[in-house]
Amino acid sequence: MSPRIRGLRTFRAWLQSRPQAGDALLALGLLLVGLPQMYLEDLPRGEDFEQFQTPDLVNGLLVVVVTMALTFRQRYPISVLMFIVAGELAMASQTYPPSVPDVVAFLIAIYSVAAHRGLAHSALGGLVGFVYFLVSLVVMMPVDISPVVLITDAALVVGVWVLGRNLRLRRAYFAELEDRAARLERARGTDARAARIEERSRIARELHDVVAHHVSVMTVQAGAARRIIDRDADSAREAMSTIEEVGRTALSEMRRIVGVLRTDRDAEQAGRELAPQPGLGDLGELLDHVRETGLSVQLWIEGEARTPSPGVDVAAFRLIQEALTNTLKHAGSQARAWVRLYYTDRDLTVEIEDDGRGTATIMADNGDNPGHGLVGMYERVALYGGELRIGPRVGGGFGVRARFPLEA
Repeated sequence: MSPRIRGLRTFRAWLQSRPQAGDALLALGLLLVGLPQMYLEDLPRGEDFEQFQTPDLVNGLLVVVVTMALTFRQRYPISVLMFIVAGELAMASQTYPPSVPDVVAFLIAIYSVAAHRGLAHSALGGLVGFVYFLVSLVVMMPVDISPVVLITDAALVVGVWVLGRNLRLRRAYFAELEDRAARLERARGTDARAARIEERSRIARELHDVVAHHVSVMTVQAGAARRIIDRDADSAREAMSTIEEVGRTALSEMRRIVGVLRTDRDAEQAGRELAPQPGLGDLGELLDHVRETGLSVQLWIEGEARTPSPGVDVAAFRLIQEALTNTLKHAGSQARAWVRLYYTDRDLTVEIEDDGRGTATIMADNGDNPGHGLVGMYERVALYGGELRIGPRVGGGFGVRARFPLEA
């Protein structure tokens, strides 16, 4: 960017932050253009124009005072208009001829009243200005005015007022749009946060069920070890090893609960009874239910199946469940779906794809204003240090791909 353009932008920003200074510069510009014209140009010759007084120092001072009143036109538009009308009357009473600065200042004052005040005040100011214009032109002007000139000048005054009023309405319209956009943005952020909080609470409750199961196993094993420790030390040591392994898993899941519960617990669910949580072992039953709805679903399992941690087991199942639910809602009646599980030594990759037509619908429902479904997917995968990719697939349809580490 050139220094000249940068300087112009800086000056423009300075004027926008100081509107009163900008109006003062406007008034000075009018004076620089109009004052020399007052004294250097002769009045038109004719019998009517002989009644005008030749501009003198008093006339120049009155023009300067009237024009410089525009400095306060945005802050006190009605007062400025009244002041300019009073100055115009004072010059007309002394039969000074009209000049460019005071005439333009009068029109700008009418515009300012319409542009910076409400309908009642702007209508009052416009009426005062229009009445003064007619009185000064028809009654006080020592020159005969033709009807064409009168109509043209009256239309100019009315047009300036209408322009100011339209610009005010336009500014109000854009301000309302900006305010509405800001409110929608805040509401969207609030909805997304509420969805995340609710989903985290639900995930935490499911992890709580997993931990409760492991603690129950530890309790049973500890009781068995206590009863047989004197007569069967080997079995007791085996029970202790089981307790140690299950305890480590429970501690790992407890840490995840502490990590996910960053908000207050849901009081309505505080007394909810514990229930077994589904896992990948229940995937066949889930796919059967989906097929009963008419959606064709195929399952592939690649690699040597390994037992993931209980939390990953629940998270992978819920991910598949949510993805297939979205397919049922958005993909269409003729769509097909595929579920793939890839096992490696270190991680589990889950892919759910369909060939339906619901890509745009899913992105509109979830991308711009995320609902509980996608929020739950992201929260679950992130909780276990995994990676998630969601989006349209090549050739049409929609795809979800998640990678879960098998080791915590």
